[in-house]
Amino acid sequence: MRFLVKKTPDNFIKSVNDEISSILNRNFDSLFPEYINDEDVSEKFAMPVELHEHEKEYCVNAELPGVTKDNLDIDIDKNHITINAKKEEEKEESDKHYKKSEFRYGEFSRTVYFPNEIDTDKTSAKLEHGILKITAPKKEAEKENVKKLTVE
Repeated sequence: MRFLVKKTPDNFIKSVNDEISSILNRNFDSLFPEYINDEDVSEKFAMPVELHEHEKEYCVNAELPGVTKDNLDIDIDKNHITINAKKEEEKEESDKHYKKSEFRYGEFSRTVYFPNEIDTDKTSAKLEHGILKITAPKKEAEKENVKKLTVE
């Protein structure tokens, strides 16, 4: 069964625009596959984080390849940790026919929130083989001071 669709100027312009976009996407996606969409680009520069909750502590693992301790800044508060990192990488190759130089600079930041308060004084961090491991003990709930009240 076929339907008749009334062509209005808006409909016509939209259909032409969609067709042109489709043609351009098919041709340029094959030329520049690394820039297909924004999600792919943001994933390349994201800081993957893993969070585990244990009975008495939280463990946070962040993937930071190529980042040194000097380029790392960690802020902690009672219910969150913010990891700030800078990455500076330079490579240079040369031969008698060519010289190739590449560089990559970037800043990354990630905040992890906890459902309970953490003990900021006992929180520790260790960077090993590009993995930042943070151990944040849960803050013990303060015992309520219950008093008896005498009725006069």
